Amino acid sequence: MASAPIRFGTSGWRGIIADDFTFAGVRLAATAIGRFLREQEPSPAVLVGHDRRFFSEEFARAAADALAAEGVRVVLSDGPVPTPAIAAGIVARRLSGGVNITASHNPAEYSGVKFSDASGAPCSVEQARRIEALAEELAHRPQRRRRAPVGSIEVADCSRDYFDRLTAAVCFERIRAARLRLVYDAMHGCGAAYLDRLLAEHGIAVTALRTERDVLFSGHAPDPAPEHLQELQRRLADGPQDALSLGLATDGDADRFGVVDEQGGFVSPNHVLALLYDYLLESRGWLLGVARSVATTHLLDAIARQHGLPVYETPVGFKFVGRYILEGSVALAGEESAGMSIFGHLPEKDGILACLLVAEMVAERGPLGEQLRTLFRRLGFELWSVRRDIPLNPLMHSRLETWMQSSPERLGGLRVQQVDRMDGVRLQFEDGSWLLVRPSGTEPRVRVYAEAGSLEQARGLTEEMQRWLCA
Repeated sequence: MASAPIRFGTSGWRGIIADDFTFAGVRLAATAIGRFLREQEPSPAVLVGHDRRFFSEEFARAAADALAAEGVRVVLSDGPVPTPAIAAGIVARRLSGGVNITASHNPAEYSGVKFSDASGAPCSVEQARRIEALAEELAHRPQRRRRAPVGSIEVADCSRDYFDRLTAAVCFERIRAARLRLVYDAMHGCGAAYLDRLLAEHGIAVTALRTERDVLFSGHAPDPAPEHLQELQRRLADGPQDALSLGLATDGDADRFGVVDEQGGFVSPNHVLALLYDYLLESRGWLLGVARSVATTHLLDAIARQHGLPVYETPVGFKFVGRYILEGSVALAGEESAGMSIFGHLPEKDGILACLLVAEMVAERGPLGEQLRTLFRRLGFELWSVRRDIPLNPLMHSRLETWMQSSPERLGGLRVQQVDRMDGVRLQFEDGSWLLVRPSGTEPRVRVYAEAGSLEQARGLTEEMQRWLCA
């Protein structure tokens, strides 16, 4: 029996290894997924993959065995595989879905189970609730371990399915012709032997860092945030200043990106998304809108307005923005947490794609800092964003609930113009700045996002909120 209930959060079920994430739990989740798929079709087939975390291969094999025992045909990845590559494999092989053993950018002690549907997209809220209900039923019945039928599990390399997708989406010739000085930090994750290998296949030189497996991820979470990319930043800052240089990074399962400019400065994901959307509209000629979560930059809105294109706002979670990729209605779908995909690609966030497109964009348009200044001049204003995660004690939690039920008319000297409650509470201020307060669904903390005309003002809004909570 599992030691904890199976609950799918924003991106699957996650837990601490050997505490609430166990082999029993993995088998239970996989069995529930198998039964869910059998409800949809008589002979489902599933791709099972895993990241490079502790025991990921063994957890993946346990999931594969449990699925096969439920009558599901399984294609098991022959090694660590990025989340977007699993999505590509599902679509290319016309499978019923995919099960991925990954905790993405979480700290090393975590693992997880992620389920994707036949489109390659993260499972919907409705699908997740049904799988949870099936797992709950199974957890209260005596379970007898069953053997997987002989021949029901096929081991395969799915990298070419993914590489074909990326080759169709990115202009590698532009990158190669620009002779960029590229440095890539794999952060010991699944991007290793994918992003660097694909660049090499296209004759593009790259210096790759942290490509070896390390289940402790250098002692910090495999999250491409600036505090975790210091070596990458140093390599760029200390490199030749006469070269067009770029630093790239991906997280533990390579679905998130990090970007460092030629000076060694970290470029915020929000600014990367805005620059890429602008570049795609011009370089691809796509007259398509943009999809973003409530926590993501309004620079995307401003660019869309200039072209008379729509903006689709969603709750946080790529399962919401990704559906617009499936519909073919947007040029880019993105989240401030460094997730994105583009028209014609997969309805799953893809950090490797983002890195390659940034390299193409720099090859075509030049240094990122200059690009951002040019965008601000054209729009006639600047926007800078900040995110702050605040741990909550019981008293703070009570104050937060009160604040969210009756949010203030003013904050930080600014008058609230509009209140939005799509996902958390977002205050839109009279000067165009905004603040979003969104409690975490998995841990006792609140995420506070702000965007304003300067970095100082955005920080000030998040600090004001923290002061109020801690008073």
